[in-house]
Amino acid sequence: MYDLNPDHEAVEQLVGLPVADVERDLILATLRETGGNRTQAANLLGIAIRTLRNKINLYQAEGHEVPEAVAPAAQ
Repeated sequence: MYDLNPDHEAVEQLVGLPVADVERDLILATLRETGGNRTQAANLLGIAIRTLRNKINLYQAEGHEVPEAVAPAAQ
């Protein structure tokens, strides 16, 4: 589990930011971390894949760059 103590430096940096912006940044960072794997990202975030897809569609419509899954190289 994460340390969400109010004294935690990372949490302090979020104070004053809109929750929607923090959520978007967390989702996009998780997608980058998973190489664009949406199923893995949804699992890490604890949300349904459908919810993640809906949020991705919204972010793309707003003009945000969303990491895409990289297909494995053909052998």
